[in-house]
Amino acid sequence: MPVMTYRDALRSAMAEEMERDESIVLLGEDIGLYGGTHLVTNGLIDQFGPKRVIDTPIAEGGFTGAAIGMAMAGLKPIVEMMTWNFSFLAADQIIQTAAKLHYFSGGQVNVPLVVRGPNGGGVQLSAQHTHSLEGFYGHFPGLKVVSPATPADVKGMMLEAIRNPNPVIFLEAGALYGTKGEVPEGDEVVPFGKARVAREGTDVTLIAYGRQVPLLLKVADKLAEQDISAEVIDLRSIRPLDTETFVESVKKTNRAVVVQEQWRYFSVASEVCAVLQHEAFDYLDAPVERVSGAEVPAPYARNLEIAGFPTIDHVISAARRVLYLEK
Repeated sequence: MPVMTYRDALRSAMAEEMERDESIVLLGEDIGLYGGTHLVTNGLIDQFGPKRVIDTPIAEGGFTGAAIGMAMAGLKPIVEMMTWNFSFLAADQIIQTAAKLHYFSGGQVNVPLVVRGPNGGGVQLSAQHTHSLEGFYGHFPGLKVVSPATPADVKGMMLEAIRNPNPVIFLEAGALYGTKGEVPEGDEVVPFGKARVAREGTDVTLIAYGRQVPLLLKVADKLAEQDISAEVIDLRSIRPLDTETFVESVKKTNRAVVVQEQWRYFSVASEVCAVLQHEAFDYLDAPVERVSGAEVPAPYARNLEIAGFPTIDHVISAARRVLYLEK
């Protein structure tokens, strides 16, 4: 299998689908001539022209609303949010319109819309540009919400997102754009609602998604040096959420640590903990641990940003606590 960066795998998925389907158009700020702030769309305007790769004004509510209209009229727009916190300006369009039109129309109207862009921290963009919005958008029925961690998954899930008749919130890990991995050739779609066992283990289950998955794999290596076997679950999909995979893992290991960048309260980790409490209570040998971002606006300074998000040491300590190896 060829090795690609996360960024190139994402671009490859969009380019392949645009070649196959002329109804697909891209919209966003600086995505055309500039190639995108994160270079995800670099070169696509040369390949497909300005009518399909559309540079928009700085007006998220406006161009997201236009994209919803395009989707209703038979096109398949892919909207880039330069960072996901800019989507706050389009939240009314996404939540009140895109997520509800299929319901409002009694199933007569679909909105095949993908809204994509970098989510979360790790790239020193400070408090107004470093939000993790998976819990926010995952709350609303009518939206699909995904957060892939590998080049293979970002390509396969983008293929699924473009072909899905529902609006999809596609949360990319900005800090992973330059990471590399093997990507299957051909039409390898990754379905929504199916988690991935990234590493098998027997002593403790580590659960995450997005940028935290590579962190957990490093944690598992460190724990192995202490004769602790950690199973790593990559959720990949937030809505729908594959509860069966992580519940079955915890039934095997009897212990769980859930890791996320976003703040602790009212979060994806909170939901995972609630599911485990309900579905695997009799199998738990320790309370489920959560490792989350610090309850502060994200700092700009690199040393403070690192301290404000989960670290290898944070997760190792949590794993040792559920194994009663430390307090």
